[in-house]
Amino acid sequence: MTFTLPDLPYAHDALAPHMSKETLEYHHDKHHQAYVTNGNNAIKGTEFEGKSLEEIVKGSFGKNPAVFNNAGQHYNHLNFWKWMKPNGGGDKLPPKLANKITADLGGLEKFKADFTAAGIGQFGSGWAWLSLKNGKLEISKTPNGENPLVHGATPILGVDVWEHSYYIDYRNRRPDYLKAFLDHLVNWEEVDQSLARAS
Repeated sequence: MTFTLPDLPYAHDALAPHMSKETLEYHHDKHHQAYVTNGNNAIKGTEFEGKSLEEIVKGSFGKNPAVFNNAGQHYNHLNFWKWMKPNGGGDKLPPKLANKITADLGGLEKFKADFTAAGIGQFGSGWAWLSLKNGKLEISKTPNGENPLVHGATPILGVDVWEHSYYIDYRNRRPDYLKAFLDHLVNWEEVDQSLARAS
């Protein structure tokens, strides 16, 4: 499988003012493109050539850092762009997703607080996640390009807390970025569909 960079599912300025056109030009067009280019170079001539992205991510974890770092970040970002939309976020969730969050995580407000805490608490670069593992939702955080796939879980929502995701718009205010993500950017319908696929 050759990695390719898909277009964003919305215009570069569609998430403004919560995520600016400049951020998306750098984050999608430059950073994500670099993971694609470097990942394609890293898998050439290895056992991972011709495998699916998920197989590459799981198989290279702890074995081939060059492949894993780029494949992991490619996987993470492919989903990250879909997990956002213009005029997203807020408290109107599809019923199945809302009920599952209530049952497993104590309700939407508690989920938001715990998810935000995971994002703030990830030292340095990484991600905060909402995942399904053994039929239950859980919140976690991972360093760098690591993701829940390598820990036996399926991510249904992730937020990038690398500085390139927010520094242009929020400088060092990661908590403000996470609040804007949950209040204005999350595509809850896509998260709901991710949950249905993972269930």
